[in-house]
Amino acid sequence: MNTVPWLTILGAVPLVGSAVVALLPKGRDLIAKQVALVFSLATLALTIVVALQFDGGSSQPFQFIESVPWIPAFGISYGLGVDGIGLVLIALAATLVPVVILAGWRDVEDTPDARGSVKGYFALILALETTMIGVFAATDVFLFYVFFEVMLVPTYFLIGRYGGPQRSYAAVKFLLYSLLGGLFMLAAMIGLYVVSAQGGQGTFNWFDLAGMDIDPTTQKMLFLGFFFAFAIKAPLWPFHTWLPDAAGAAKPGTAVLLIGVLDKVGTFGMIRYCLPIFPAASEFYAPVIIALALVGLFYGAFVALGQGDMKRLFAYSSMSHFGLIVLGIFVFTTIGQSGSVVYMVAHGLSTAALFLAAGFLMQRNRGSSLIADYSGVNKAAPVLAGFFLFGALATLALPGLVSFIGEFMVLLGSFQRFLWVGAIATLGIVITAAYALRLYQRTMTGPVGPGLEGIGDLRGREITALMPVVALTILLGLYPAPVLNVVNPAIDNVMSSIGATDPAPVLGSTGTSSEGTEQ
Repeated sequence: MNTVPWLTILGAVPLVGSAVVALLPKGRDLIAKQVALVFSLATLALTIVVALQFDGGSSQPFQFIESVPWIPAFGISYGLGVDGIGLVLIALAATLVPVVILAGWRDVEDTPDARGSVKGYFALILALETTMIGVFAATDVFLFYVFFEVMLVPTYFLIGRYGGPQRSYAAVKFLLYSLLGGLFMLAAMIGLYVVSAQGGQGTFNWFDLAGMDIDPTTQKMLFLGFFFAFAIKAPLWPFHTWLPDAAGAAKPGTAVLLIGVLDKVGTFGMIRYCLPIFPAASEFYAPVIIALALVGLFYGAFVALGQGDMKRLFAYSSMSHFGLIVLGIFVFTTIGQSGSVVYMVAHGLSTAALFLAAGFLMQRNRGSSLIADYSGVNKAAPVLAGFFLFGALATLALPGLVSFIGEFMVLLGSFQRFLWVGAIATLGIVITAAYALRLYQRTMTGPVGPGLEGIGDLRGREITALMPVVALTILLGLYPAPVLNVVNPAIDNVMSSIGATDPAPVLGSTGTSSEGTEQ
């Protein structure tokens, strides 16, 4: 037990900031933005303090543990703690929130038909940050579920009040899909509680549930409830259809948080809950999930290749990347799972670079996200075009960038377990390069398009918002040790909890075999 409840403080700071911003007098828009930025930077500073105290060599599965009885009659506690995986995702959220606030400084003023206030917009972003921290830090399954569901509220209003013309439809679709997944997880949670109660006191505590002896048939049923919720959140094909509408309607900053952080809750949940609690079911369903991941990887890439709308292209691109992340998780190799976590971080950064650069471009052209409305931007706004190119290169995993490290590790882990799976997944890289470079060619090169001659280049605030993303993408690409040093011990614990071992190099396999996973 820690003497200082660091994780509670970390989640409370943006929540207090949200309340302060919301309670500011009407019309004090500039102060609302400044207060929101200060609280987001304070959260980032506290995250750095927590990260510096994290012991990467500890044998304990979680650190900064907090546990207070909440509803003792049902074994529910206010339990928090982080391993290396949760820590890097909290750090990702804490990094992107101030970036989004700074980048979206004028988002509401530039949307005259928005149905919400400026202070409401930034208060919702800070409230969302609290739920993101909570969902990555929860060690009680019920508490995780609470954060999992509550985060839908600020996201719904960020899309529904401040989005584009299709915002109402997109927000409702997002909410319905997410609530449906949440209902399946709730049913599985109740079943899990009943199973745990058969051996004594029912519990939702992760420490008691992980490794608990559950009948394999029961595991298979309960696993599906959790996995279905996480597959929708991720999103994994064919549960992805809400994402293009939500991303297309949302503000670029909202889309960054939605795709860059919130969607990681799905893949995080698979690692944190599906694998350790349901190891036999995870092994049983792995071939099907790997097949879904491969389909999603190619389907998302092919659909992105034919898109005429930038934001929808980014959404389908992200769906393809999530297929790769899920693949790395379910090949059950240490390097594949570590690569999946690194790729989650890399994808969050590349999404921010691409979406925000595109957002700045759209602000200069009546908010249009149609690719056909742009050409020759590199002549009219060379700095903007440079950042856009960087985002495209990060998306296609250029060597030297952190996305390359994650992608390489996932593919290597896939080859290590199944040669043919790794070979198929590698082909997806070619398609990614095709749509990323084609997008840059169509929008940034050639003659300057009508109405783009005097659009103006990026200004100081916009460059300042993008620079941390660029710097981290390059730094972690050249030196990924800060992430890997904290992630690898957590992955070792996951592999140990499910009884998986890395296979010896082989030339072929047809499924998840007993030589790599022992129950």
